[in-house]
Amino acid sequence: MAEQKKSTGLNLKDVAIHEGFWGKYVQLVRNTVIPYQWEALNDRIPDAEPSHSLRNLRIAAGEEEGQFGGLVFQDTDPYKWLEAVGYSLAVHPDPQLEKVADELIDLIGRAQQEDGYINTYYTVKEPGNRWTNLLECHEMYCAGHLIEAAVSYYEGTGKRKLLEIACRFADYIDSVFGPEPEKLKGYDGHEEIELALAKLFKVIGNERYMRLLTFLMDERGKKPYYFIEEWKKRGGISHWQKGVSSEPDMAYNQAHKPVREQMEAVGHAVRAVYLYTAMADMAALTGDERLSTACRTLWDNIVNKRMYITGGIGSTYQGEAFTFDYDLPNDTAYQETCASIGLIFFANRMLKLEPHGKYADVMERALYNSVISGMAQDGKRFFYVNPLEVLPEACMKDPGKRHVKPVRQRWYGCACCPPNISRLLSSLGGYIYTTNENTIYTHLYINAEAKMQIGGGGVTIVQESSYPWDGEIELLLKEVPGCEFNLALRIPGWCPDAQVDVNGERVDLAPIVHNGYALIARTWRTGDAVSLKLKMPVEFIQANPLVRADAGKVAIQRGPLIYCLEEADNGSGLSGIKLDTGCVPEATFDPSFFGGAVIISGDALRDDNSDWTNSLYRPLTVRAGKAFKFKAIPYYLWANREMGEMQVWTRYR
Repeated sequence: MAEQKKSTGLNLKDVAIHEGFWGKYVQLVRNTVIPYQWEALNDRIPDAEPSHSLRNLRIAAGEEEGQFGGLVFQDTDPYKWLEAVGYSLAVHPDPQLEKVADELIDLIGRAQQEDGYINTYYTVKEPGNRWTNLLECHEMYCAGHLIEAAVSYYEGTGKRKLLEIACRFADYIDSVFGPEPEKLKGYDGHEEIELALAKLFKVIGNERYMRLLTFLMDERGKKPYYFIEEWKKRGGISHWQKGVSSEPDMAYNQAHKPVREQMEAVGHAVRAVYLYTAMADMAALTGDERLSTACRTLWDNIVNKRMYITGGIGSTYQGEAFTFDYDLPNDTAYQETCASIGLIFFANRMLKLEPHGKYADVMERALYNSVISGMAQDGKRFFYVNPLEVLPEACMKDPGKRHVKPVRQRWYGCACCPPNISRLLSSLGGYIYTTNENTIYTHLYINAEAKMQIGGGGVTIVQESSYPWDGEIELLLKEVPGCEFNLALRIPGWCPDAQVDVNGERVDLAPIVHNGYALIARTWRTGDAVSLKLKMPVEFIQANPLVRADAGKVAIQRGPLIYCLEEADNGSGLSGIKLDTGCVPEATFDPSFFGGAVIISGDALRDDNSDWTNSLYRPLTVRAGKAFKFKAIPYYLWANREMGEMQVWTRYR
């Protein structure tokens, strides 16, 4: 595609998501999840781990006596909640919710110190130790989430109070860190402030924030390593471990090399994709081609060698981290919900840097599978870890699998994932389209009405479909400026055949599909109708032979959805099932299954173990197995019924 100019997203207020698959989720977040999470932040959810976060703020503000509770980064939970509220209020004003949020913002303001610093852990528990453990204690990570909340709330409501609080904190950080001799040459162990500063700069336009972002980005990975020098000054004492800890692992914090020299995704998966998101932001803002190249290289390493079929990342519970190429175990997979959300952030920024369908394909894959699997259908239970295979007894009795939960939890002591889901889904309207001066890129197929500027005028597009259950999408241009521009429709990588009609006339796609988009150039008129039909067969997918965990197995995919087998439909002993890949599976829409879903069924064999004795081993006996009809459900819906086995990858014949 010759057209590769940078593009921008839409104002959230200009996108209204309608009824349909995602409309249901947006309503669930607004009506259930945000109120539920407010109760959790106030420690009012029975049988759930306490948050402590609002109480910490009251103690820091001098309004309550007590000790700091929770983890060192507990402040981020209410900040992410506020960010979700800001997005929600932008598209659905709610005076009562806004009043609650304003009161929380007032409390945050009262907890802020005179110099602009705000962090309840260091205010309440270690008031003299600011910035002494950047490696482990997340001070700038907390600041970043405050900044993101402030930008969201300002854009959603027009109110500046939280923005001013965040700017005061950012100004204070800038007075402490920088290249000047009297300043600290450090950066945070958990990246987040970098992408937040990019947002703040775009909203405020203050070059001070761009300079701070540039410093933090350029300083990371320089020798001598700041984290090691800091660790030495502390006498090797760790926040998380008792006594003296081993020398810090720079790669775990993506600080082992300067960011422009990093070629592989390493370390903590969430931290990594937050950093890469900021790198793409900075590349778009500055035109730094070395940063752009590094982003492309890191993207390819993740997607082609270190990503689960569901769009999840982070294969080990030891440090919630990447390990090595093709290491993607199913039953011990970590796939933290936050990591999938971070990968969507990265994809979104890459789409703005260079529109290419490969980024939107992964954004879609993670969104439909590993993100919404992190929340129950009632909006009140959550997964931190998203495995691809579960045996409940192993989760309870195998120490190596105790991070895997067979049922979602009401809340977490480390509750980063639930509010992360809220803020992503509340801002979903901002991920559907991007535009530049002459092209509208359609990245996601979501029922919505969107307004945007193109060619010097306004365009309004209404999108309707039953996606992801079928691939027939209708786009109506309700308003156009009467000039020629391009409408770019993503043809997903999973789609073997696509058809486009404009006002009932077939469009020849062969010459106009490049980099995953059909680029339709014409002088559009009000009322023009575009019909996109994406063929959506059921497919058996195999993994690269180097993925040892999936050898001899297949997964089931239809459209953007990955499917799984559950014990509720197929009985116990899922490991004894072999799918018949020679059959054509049947896809049937079941309107009663959690509001409607396509269910996959087909032929399979179940191992015949009827003549096994109590012996543990025996000579090989080859048996044909018993004919069996399997039933597969969308992966995101697993664990919404009774507890039982689940698997994505299944043996085949």
